[in-house]
Amino acid sequence: QVQLVESGGGLVQPGGSLRLSCAASGSFFRFYAMGWYRRAPGKQRELVATITSGGTTNYADAVKGRFTISRDNAKNTVSLQMNSLKPEDTAVYYCTATWRNEYWGQGTQVTVSS
Repeated sequence: QVQLVESGGGLVQPGGSLRLSCAASGSFFRFYAMGWYRRAPGKQRELVATITSGGTTNYADAVKGRFTISRDNAKNTVSLQMNSLKPEDTAVYYCTATWRNEYWGQGTQVTVSS
């Protein structure tokens, strides 16, 4: 069983930056593929970014060049650096961990508004 706790969400103006973090419990973090998904109001959940256990990253086209996913296996954390934020980035952001099973965090709200 893995527990994921996201932090770092909040209100930011368009063009601003936020850094989301996800802390994972357990002893096998380095084996997990980690990801960030989001769900905007009235829309389906969508992939934002993923990072494999080996460090390979993948991004949704909507965030390429603006968001960066990274992981720290020593601290059992995965982060999402979000720059040049747009109002359409407003959503609840969820952290996921996948290895044999899939686990989800409770989500953190990101609001981009002036």
